[in-house]
Amino acid sequence: MTTIRPIAFLLGSDSDLPSLEGAFKTLQELGIAFHVRILSAHRTPDEACEFARKAKDEGVRVLIGVAGMAAHLAGALAAHSLLPVLGVPIESGPLRGEDALLSTVMMPPGIPVAATGIGPAAAKNAALFAARILALSDPAIATKLERLRAVEREKTLAKDRDVRARFDC
Repeated sequence: MTTIRPIAFLLGSDSDLPSLEGAFKTLQELGIAFHVRILSAHRTPDEACEFARKAKDEGVRVLIGVAGMAAHLAGALAAHSLLPVLGVPIESGPLRGEDALLSTVMMPPGIPVAATGIGPAAAKNAALFAARILALSDPAIATKLERLRAVEREKTLAKDRDVRARFDC
């Protein structure tokens, strides 16, 4: 039996993997399986575009392109698929990811890519955004997202109680 993996992360380099650990953990906690591939828009363009073209037939519902520097991966995926594409710019190079952010958000009309911010927290947000897209047609995922939100809310309120007690306010 083949596992359906509705989210696919495509990374331009294995050096991007550490920035995605929080995203992977979040999806695992939500029980959402995913693909992880190292396919570069520049070094393996044929393979990256082929993956994008076939993704829907393989059960993928959201593509997440992760890249630093020139960061054309998300755009290349969007050019070859009608699936939603999220771009995660990686903090790297002399501009610390700002070039990757601009390359990701400045797409030509007709080839949309939704971009996150730069870095690991942004990668986690990409995973959560992809899960929200899936939740539109999957009530079980929607329920898990609601539970996750409640847990995060309670963590924040506990920190608020602690700080108020510490400063007697």
